[in-house]
Parts: sequence; C-alpha cells; structure tokens
Amino acid sequence: MADQIPLHPVPRSTQRRAAYYTSAATAQRHNRYQVEDESSHLDEMPLMMSEEGFENDESDYHTLPRARISQRRRGLEWFICGGWKFLCTSCADWLINLCRRKKELKARTVWLGCPEKCEEKYPKNAIKNQKYNIFTFIPGVLYEQFKFFLNLYFLVVSCSQFVPALKIGYLYTYWAPLGFVLTVTVVREAVDEFRRYKRDKEMNSQLYSKLTVRGKVQVKSSDIQVGDLIIVEKNQRIPSDMVFLRTSEKTGSCFIRTDQLDGETDWKLKVAVSCTQRLPALGDLFSISAYVYAQKPQLDIHSFEGTFTREDSDPAVHESLSIENTLWASTVVASGTVIGVVIYTGKETRSVLNTSNPKNKVGLLDLELNQLTKALFLALVALSVVMVTLQGFVGPWYRNLFRFLLLFSYIIPISLRVNLDMGKAAYGWMIMKDDNIPGTVVRTSTIPEELGRLVYLLTDKTGTLTQNEMIFKRLHLGTVSYGTDTMDEIQSHIINSYSQVHSQNSGNSTSSTPSRKPQSSAPKVRKSVSSRIHEAVKAIALCHNVTPVYESRAGVSGETEYAEVDQDFSDENRTYQASSPDEVALVQWTESVGLTLVSRDLTSMQLKTPGGHILTYYILQIFPFTSESKRMGIIVRDESSGEITFYMKGADVAMSTIVQYNDWLEEECGNMAREGLRTLVVAKKSLTEEQYQDFEIWMLTGDKLETATCIAKSSHLVSRTQDIHIFRPVTTRGEAHLELNAFRRKHDCALVISGDSLEVCLKYYEHEFVELACQCPAVVCCRCSPTQKAHIVKLLQHHTGKRTCAIGDGGNDVSMIQAADCGIGIEGKEGKQASLAADFSITQFKHIGRLLMVHGRNSYKRSAALGQFVMHRGLIISTMQAVFSSVFYFASVPLYQGFLMVGYATIYTMFPVFSLVLDQDVKPEMALLYPELYKDLTKGRSLSFKTFLIWVLISIYQGGILMYGALLLFESEFVHVVAISFTALILTELLMVALTIRTWHWLMVVAEFLSLGCYVASLAFLNEYFGIGRVSFGAFLDVAFITTVTFLWKVSAITVVSCLPLYILKYLKRKFSPPSYSKLTS
Repeated sequence: MADQIPLHPVPRSTQRRAAYYTSAATAQRHNRYQVEDESSHLDEMPLMMSEEGFENDESDYHTLPRARISQRRRGLEWFICGGWKFLCTSCADWLINLCRRKKELKARTVWLGCPEKCEEKYPKNAIKNQKYNIFTFIPGVLYEQFKFFLNLYFLVVSCSQFVPALKIGYLYTYWAPLGFVLTVTVVREAVDEFRRYKRDKEMNSQLYSKLTVRGKVQVKSSDIQVGDLIIVEKNQRIPSDMVFLRTSEKTGSCFIRTDQLDGETDWKLKVAVSCTQRLPALGDLFSISAYVYAQKPQLDIHSFEGTFTREDSDPAVHESLSIENTLWASTVVASGTVIGVVIYTGKETRSVLNTSNPKNKVGLLDLELNQLTKALFLALVALSVVMVTLQGFVGPWYRNLFRFLLLFSYIIPISLRVNLDMGKAAYGWMIMKDDNIPGTVVRTSTIPEELGRLVYLLTDKTGTLTQNEMIFKRLHLGTVSYGTDTMDEIQSHIINSYSQVHSQNSGNSTSSTPSRKPQSSAPKVRKSVSSRIHEAVKAIALCHNVTPVYESRAGVSGETEYAEVDQDFSDENRTYQASSPDEVALVQWTESVGLTLVSRDLTSMQLKTPGGHILTYYILQIFPFTSESKRMGIIVRDESSGEITFYMKGADVAMSTIVQYNDWLEEECGNMAREGLRTLVVAKKSLTEEQYQDFEIWMLTGDKLETATCIAKSSHLVSRTQDIHIFRPVTTRGEAHLELNAFRRKHDCALVISGDSLEVCLKYYEHEFVELACQCPAVVCCRCSPTQKAHIVKLLQHHTGKRTCAIGDGGNDVSMIQAADCGIGIEGKEGKQASLAADFSITQFKHIGRLLMVHGRNSYKRSAALGQFVMHRGLIISTMQAVFSSVFYFASVPLYQGFLMVGYATIYTMFPVFSLVLDQDVKPEMALLYPELYKDLTKGRSLSFKTFLIWVLISIYQGGILMYGALLLFESEFVHVVAISFTALILTELLMVALTIRTWHWLMVVAEFLSLGCYVASLAFLNEYFGIGRVSFGAFLDVAFITTVTFLWKVSAITVVSCLPLYILKYLKRKFSPPSYSKLTS
C-alpha cells in the first residue's frame, strides 16, 4: 500500500473515492495521466500537504489554497490589527482604477502602411519609467515619508510648536532635524526621477526610418503607430512589436538578439513573410493590398498567432504567422536590415506587459523600528496620563497633557531618522569602496540592511551562473586521447588528411573520399588514428545548430537591399551564434584545428579546409535537442559525392545504448566527469538513399530541463550525490495532482520544473506547491517568462513572510528584481538593463558572497545597534525629565534648555554614537569562512522586542540613577543639579558607546575624545545655558564650581553607579553565554 496516494478524503462518497485512489495507484504507466474526464472526482480529492486532516466540503475545494490564510482575525480585532490599512488601500486602489480604467485588449486587423485604417486608437509608443509627474512629485514623496508612523509623529510634534501655549524650547530644535530628513529625501528622489526622465527621453527620441508612399522619412520612436512600415538597421533596437515582412539577407531570414527580453544570449532566427519577401523592391509593399490579423496583446513572449492576407492577387494569398515571423520590441537586429509592420505599441508590447511597476522598497529593519516607535508612543502617552493624573487634573489638564507629551517626546528621538539615513549612506559608500568587489554600485541606498536578512535567493540561471563560456578541453577516440597540450597533433592530422583529399581530387575529379593509403614509412596503426581524427573533427564541425555571422564593412553606403554584398567574410570578422555556449565552443575548436564553418543557411552549410577549399553539405533534416531524448542529430548530403550521413551527439547516458558497443566509453566519460568536464558523445552513420527515405522523423521542442539540471550541478546548487526530482510536464489539474503526490513522497530532494508545469500547479494547487517547494534544499525553474519569475518572488513573500533577493543579468529579470525585497543586477553579456533596475549592481556573480556575508551582516548589525542606542539616548533623558517633574509637583517645565537638548543629540554624543557604523563583530574572512553565521541574522535577534526591552530597562535604570543622584548630591544652589546631571549624562553616554562597541576603530577613539572636548568647552564658554528651564527661571552656572574636586567626585560617583553594573553584566554574559561568533574568534 506504500504506493497509494496519501490523501485525506472528505467524508462524502468515501467508497467511490477509495476505488479511485486504488485504481490510480495501480494503473499502468501510459494511463497515468488519463484523468481529463474525471474532473468530478478531482473536485472531491483536495491535495493535503500536512497531516492536519482537513474535512472540507466539496464546495470548499476552489478556496482550498487560501483556506488557512482566510481563517484569521475577523471583526474589531482584524480592523485594529491592520484591517483599517487594508480598507484604505482597497478604497484608494478602487478610485485609481476608476480614474484610469484599463481598456480591454482585443485582436486587430492591421493594414500594411495604413495607420489611418486602424479601427481603434492604440497607445502611444513611448517608454515611461518615471514614478511621478510634475504635479504628483511633492505630494507623492511626502506621502511615502509620512505613511510611516515615525515621520508622522515628528511632523505633528513640530507643528504643535506654532501654538504658543504648547511651545517648549525653540522651533529649530524640532524643525531643523525634520527639515534635514525631508530635504535629503526630496533631493534624492528628484535626482533619481530626473535620471529616469533622461533615460526615457533618450529612448523615445531614437530615430527610425519609416517607409511611406513618398519614400523614407525619419520618425521618433515615440511617434511610431500601429500599421507603420518601419526599417530597422543592424545593431538597432526594435522599437515596437512588429511582423517581419522583408530583409536584406538573401535567405529571407535574419538573426535577432533577445537577451533584454528573455535573458538568452543565443541569437534567434526569424523568417520574413514569404509573400512580401518575394516582392522585387521595397516600394512594392505599397502596390499590394494586404493586411495582418494579429491576436490580442499577450504576456507570452514565446508564442504568437496571426495571419497575413494579400487581397489583390487571384486567388487571395493567406499565410499563417507564428512566433518566428515576429520581431518583439527591446530586441536587437543582429544581421542584415529588416522591414516590419507595427502591430503593438507602447503599453501593449510584450516587453512592457512583462514589466512590473517599480515599488518603493522598505527594509525589514525600518519596519521593525517603526513597530518599536509605536510601542514607545504608547509608553509616552501612558507616562503623560500618569503625570496629569498625579497632578489631580487641575486647571486646563488637557493642555498640561499635551505639554507632557511634548516634554517626553524625546522618548522617540527625531535624530533616529537622521542617524539611520546617514548610516545607510555610509554602508553604501563602504560597499562601493570595497576593493574585493570592484565595480559594485549601490543604486538604492535605503535598504543595505536587507542584505543581512535574506532567506530566499532567486537567481537567473543561465548566463548569471555560468557566464556562457565553454572551452573544448579533451577528445577521446577509444585508443587515443588528446588534451589541450596535444591539440597541435590533431591539427597536423587534419592538414595531412585534407591535402591528400584535394591532391587526389585534382587527379581524379570523380573521387572525393579522403585517401586512406598510408605513407610507406608510417606504421599501420597510424592510418586508423588519422582517419578516425578526420571523421571525428568533421562530425563535430557538422553536427550543431551554429551560424557564422559577419560584420558589415564600416563606411559602406548604399541601399539596404544590397547590404549583404558589402560584408567581409574574412576569419577575423567572423563570430558564431548558437542556442548554447557548448555548441559555439565545439565549432571554435574545429576552426582552431583547421576545419572552419564559414557559412550556413536553412538548407546548407559550408566548411573551409586548411588548404582554403570550400566543402558544401546540404542539410536534409535537423533533430533539435530535447530533455527527453538528451541528444540532437543532423542528416547532411555531401555536395561533391552525394553521400548521406547521419550525425548524432548527446549525453553519454543517452548515446551509450545507441552507438556500437565498446568497452571504453562509460569509463572515459566517468573519468572526464570527475575532472569537472561536461561530456558529449558524437557518433555517425552512413545512410543509403533508401534508408533515408524510410527514416522516421522525430522532432520535439526542447524545454531545456536537462540544461537546468546540468547548471544546477556545475554551480554546486545541488550536490552531485543529491537526488533531483524532474517534475514531469503537466497540462491539466489531474496530471498536476498526481505529479505533486509523486513529488511529495520524495525527501531532501532538489526540484527541477518547467515554467508551463509551474503555471498549472500554481493555478490549482498554489498553497500546496509552495509549501512543498519550500521544503526542498534547492528549486530550479526553467523556461520561465519574466512575469512568472516576478510571480514566484511574490508567492514566496506572501506564503512565507521571509525576505527574498532576486539576482539577474538580463532585461527579462527586471520584473523579478523589482518585485524582490532586494534586487541585485549583474552587468554582463546581456547588457545593463537589469543592473540599472536593481538595488545593487555587481560585475561578477561571485561577489554576492561578500556582499551578503560581510556587508549585509555589518549593515544589519550596525543599524540594529545604532537604532537601539539612539532610542536609548532619548529614553534616558525622558526618564530624567519624568523624575525631575515628579519631584517638583509634576510641573510641565523642561529640565534642560533647548540648546542643551540639541547639543545632547548632536555635538555632545553624535560622533561616538554614529561611530557604531564602523563596528564589526567578526572579521570579513571569518564571516565568509563560516556561512552558518549568516543564518543567525535571518532570525532577527539583533533587533527584537527582547533586545529593545533590555535597552528600555537600562535607560530607566540609568536615567533614575543620574537624576536622583544629582538631586541627592547638589549643594547650595539648585542650578548645580543641571550641571551635575547633564555632565554625568554625557559621560554615561560616552561610556555606553564604548560598552556597545565590539571592535575598536581609531575613528571611534577620536570621536569619543572630540565629543568630550566639545562638552568641556561648552561648560566653560556657554554657561548661561545651564540654567533651569529658560534662562529667566534660574541662575547662571558658576564656572568656578565645575573646577572643584566636589563637582568632579560627585559626577564620577553618579557615572560609576550608572555604568559599572552594566560592564559587570556584559563580562559575565560573555563568559557564561557567549554569542556564536565569539566562539570562532577565540
């Protein structure tokens, strides 16, 4: 019974379902997915991922993925705990959608060169990446700032100072810090917005040639309309989605680069509509009456359905259109010149439909501090109410309540935002100045701490991980093996072999077979090796899908129709393009040993021998690589001899059962794999004309599952011994159900799944699939669309609540990068689009380790310490104010004047506190050596309610000691209370910074002594500010008093009592319960 599907059936129809499960479990393999007609059964068999044993009614099935999520708080509790925010957001979204209601997308008929015939108005072909316009900029930026409680609180407190009855101190003490924060934010946003505007303007102003009845005219990209005939030159970006009508290439096809659309660096072959390609001249496009019928705009970049119709011919010409007849926007023409008719513009193009709007990212640390700020606010209100209650609600008590709220407002220090923003800027500067990760750019300076809190890392696999570079290292022919140091021997064999062929051809024009007659002095074995090398190199040179591409000569002018004539076919000007870097590496190797691929089209390819002769082979059939077959094949006919040969290459596991038996293949493939080399087996078979005619043709579209698996192993994402579950292709709910159950029975197994199967699973079993996938050590999704990538990121965020990071290097990764909590772009072969859209830009994938383990760790730890210390600094002075007010009959009079309060948060303590941004708990080398240390950070223990509560207790203890100590020890004049308590307070803060620091930096020492020097100088020269409240309330400070031994011992005594117990506790904690990192450093 172990093979039966372990489901928890619902109470109804138990017998019928039991029979279904038994039949499903014992069914033959070919019947496994024949459940199309059994949808009624599927409605009754929800897939359970945990052993909770839900008992759902049949009608509950459709809401199953959200069952656990929806059964949460309801009523008043839900409203208080965030429901109000949800309702406000929903209302705002509804109003926005009402104002800009989206037009329904429809299929369309597009007449060639006649935009005026369009039945509907289509969107403008303009790129717009700006977040704001001139009217929404200031309101938008201010909303983003004041939607956080911290900033909104500061704004209310600052505005209250305009009311005379509530005024405490000077206006600048409140407005200067708030104004500084807002100014920095507005300027930063304005600069970013202006950069986006310039980039958009540059793209929209690019000029293109538009074909009209009167000839060619230049138009801006943004002025292109549906129906226009646009000419796109080589290396020019395609401005909108078009149907490919015509090309300057004689073959009627061209190559385009799609790396900014789908992330694949191989060039794609596109085929022109044959009816328009056959026209004698460009101008003839206006002499025919033709139109394109195109499906409505879709997200899918890999499919297209449409028809081309020419009405004025008899009979009318109808051509079906597919993906290979399209030129999508944001791709680049790689060969020749193309002419296309525009079918989709602007927001309806595939590239824009697959791009999500960038969101304003907020770090988890900022959200946590925002929550702590709310807790502090509740404490502030409670303390103020207690004070007014103890006053007995006398007089205008509500005014006194508000004054107490302002007096204790330093509980939530306004300098918190200033310090954190400056800290973030410092972390960004340190990242960009790190010599170990050169070229790294911080584009979003607000979230460096996120780098230290990441749980899920989502990376684009192909070029990002492998750099798309392969080198041919080894050739094994059974009896002899050649490595990189013996390739010259192969080259000499090839030169000799082909020189014999052509010398024989010159004597006998009918014979083209290489002469197998050895030289008289050569041993017999030599003949065998030479001929095998000849055949092996020829097989590798012919069995591939590589196309050689040549650059046009610089400075050649003339009609684009004849551009191909002006191309330079020299060896220096040749580059190779293919769907895989492996393919290019093979052809480059054959070129290095003397056999060069010089030309290829849809029907033939040409090889150049070492002697410069051209060999032509006609392509009769190509069998593309698929994950099922694990091999690719090609059948060619030699032009000179007419011989038909079938070449095949593939993975050793697939080829070993096909090729003629030998005793060395398996062993040698194993040896190469252990060296870390990717192995490929190449074979050939000569076919007669009859055998070729009887040949069974197999052709399947490759989904690159095998490529994904290979890359997962070679990048050590999955260890070579670990099991990999390749998720079978599924298209229906029944298939997904059975395949998920098969996967569920696997344990500690990596998952490889294609985008199509993923879409089906998420449609019917979203919650269950995510729950299963999150238990895997690694998941590889291949052939994913840009939208799917972003959707996966959002799913992880929604279902797990953990922080995600997306890494990519192509335009197809932009949506994923923008959706993730932290986006990292790599500047690579696929351009800079991902790099520009990312929060952090790096030059190599290997730099991610240091970026996360070192800079992420330091940024998070430092900001956590800095944020809590700044709050401690506000709490301690608020505690002192509370003690002072309670002693003096609960009077709402400030203990310290405005200047001292500003000085306390700035020149007296700012430098030492800010120097915490230089602190580090472990050395960078140690952090990289022990990645386990990073796992501790994801638990968020550096900043939590527990650590916050500890700091609150420290603040209350120290504030009470400082104030009661000063009141206890003051002498003749009460003004001494201010001098003694404030001096002890400054010393306590400086000592607390020293207590918090884990690794000293010379700048920290300078900051400590600089602050102390500034304070001593102000005692001597600014003594009028040490009065009680405003100057009129008390006397000036007696300068002579601060130089006495009495003053010094009293300040010292209070400071020692406030700090010494904490130093002792820290020593005991490190001795008996040391943190994990200290065990390593010791």
